[in-house]
Amino acid sequence: MDTPTILLLAVGLAMDCFAVAFSEGLHRHQSPLQVLSMAVVFGLFQGGMPLISYFLGSYLSDLICRFAPWIALVLLLAVGGQMLWNAYRHQSNHTESINLGRWAVGKVLVLAVATSIDALSVGVLLVPYPNSLIKAVGVIGLTAAVFTIIGYALGGLLGKKLPFSPEWIAGSLLIAIGIKICLSAYL
Repeated sequence: MDTPTILLLAVGLAMDCFAVAFSEGLHRHQSPLQVLSMAVVFGLFQGGMPLISYFLGSYLSDLICRFAPWIALVLLLAVGGQMLWNAYRHQSNHTESINLGRWAVGKVLVLAVATSIDALSVGVLLVPYPNSLIKAVGVIGLTAAVFTIIGYALGGLLGKKLPFSPEWIAGSLLIAIGIKICLSAYL
């Protein structure tokens, strides 16, 4: 697989990371180290999923990919629904940040799985190109990390200018991403 194709594939896969990071940036204030940590986790999952499906082979990855959109939908509905519930109850804390606490790290892991689950199908595409595997995984992971940082920064800039709780937008965006992932698998 040639480099431009891998790059286009990586950008397409990174869009979910960008959107989720954008929604996180809308309503959270995190240190640069925390944002970098989120980007690294998103990149590792985004690059790791094709690696997993490559080694599982086409049969098992077809089976996994059949349920992957539903898993992403449930995870993003749960996180987005919680954001909407918090906004509704007026208990959102705009200075809340991801820290080393169990829920915050768990939330980042859930979001990483949910945004990267569609990347499972990419490993099957790489089976005919074993020489491109390492390059593809690296480019996909790095692109996801960069798009995560950019998305978070843009969300942070916009979130400061909104006259209402950005959790309404963030929660709705996560739910929309889950629905998009699920629908795109069947349309």
